[in-house]
Amino acid sequence: MDFSFTEEQEQLRREARTLLADRYPPERVAELADSAEGWDPASWGELAGLGWIGVSVPEEAGGAGLGFLEEAVLFEELGRALYPGPYFSTVALALPELPAELQRDVVEGKTRWSASLDGSLVPDLAIVDRVLVARDGKLVAVPAEGEALETMDSTRRLGRIAHGAEGEEVGDASAFERMRVRAFAALALEAVGIAQRALELTVEHAKTREQFGKPIGIYQAVSHRLSDSYAMTELARSLSYWAAWCVAEQDDEARVAAAAAKSYASDVAVTVCEYAIQVHGGTGFTWEHPLHRYYKRAQWIQSYGGYPAVQRAEIAAAILG
Repeated sequence: MDFSFTEEQEQLRREARTLLADRYPPERVAELADSAEGWDPASWGELAGLGWIGVSVPEEAGGAGLGFLEEAVLFEELGRALYPGPYFSTVALALPELPAELQRDVVEGKTRWSASLDGSLVPDLAIVDRVLVARDGKLVAVPAEGEALETMDSTRRLGRIAHGAEGEEVGDASAFERMRVRAFAALALEAVGIAQRALELTVEHAKTREQFGKPIGIYQAVSHRLSDSYAMTELARSLSYWAAWCVAEQDDEARVAAAAAKSYASDVAVTVCEYAIQVHGGTGFTWEHPLHRYYKRAQWIQSYGGYPAVQRAEIAAAILG
C-alpha cells in the first residue's frame, strides 16, 4: 500500500507554496495582522478562483469533488505561510455541513462561514457572514454578530457570538462531532506547517550567524535544538497525515487520530518556535522578526478546543475502553 501523496497532490503543494510565498511574505502578513480588518478581503475571491475553497465540495455544488487529503496539503501550506483569513473557519469547520445551495455560494467566494464548537467562541467572527451553532439538538446558521475579543494572535481573531439571534436550521447537532474532528486534523496540519517554517528559519540562521569565527550551528547547544526540532516535526507530520487520511476515509479511528495529531503537533509547534527564538537570540525576540507571529499562532492552535491534556485524556479513554 502506498501512503505517499500523489503527484497531483504534490503539484498542488508546490503551486500553493509558490503562490503563498509571493502573496504573503512576512512583511505582508505583519501589515495585515496589524490592520483593523486583520486580513485582505480580496484574497477570498482569489482563493475561490484557484478552487481552494471548494476542494472537497461535490461537483454538483460547484466544487472540485476531491477530498480532505487535498485540503490537508492546503492547510499545511497555509499554516506555513501564516495566512490571515477565514479559510480554516470556513473550510474545516462549516463548509462540509452546509446544504448544497449554501455550499455553492461559499465555493464562488460570495460568503464566508465559521462555527462555535462550544456555543460561545467563534474563530474569525468579525470577517465571516454567518456562524453555525447548536440549538436544541439542531445545527443552526445565525448572523455573524457578537463581541470581538482581544487575543494574542492577530492573524486569527476570536469573537463571542451574540445569543438569541434568529437562525436557519441546516442540520442536526450531530454535525458538531464531525466538525470537531476535522478542525483538530486541520489545526494539526497547520501546526506542522508552522513548525516546518520555524525550523527552516532557524537552520538558515544557524548556517549564517557566526560566533568566534564559526557558524553557530556547529555548537551543540544549537545543533541539538535543531535536531530535536526536526525529529519532533517529522513525528508530528506523520500523526497529522494519519489523521488527514482517517478523516478523508471516514475511518473509525478518525476521532482518536485527530485528537492525537492536534495534541502532539500543537505542542511541537510551540516548542519548535521556542527553540527557534532561543537560537535566534536577541533577534528572535524583536517585533520585526516573524517568529513571534508563528509562536502566537502555535499557541492559538494549542489552546483551541482545549489544551493537549484534554485531547490526551480523550485518547486514554478511547484506548482503555
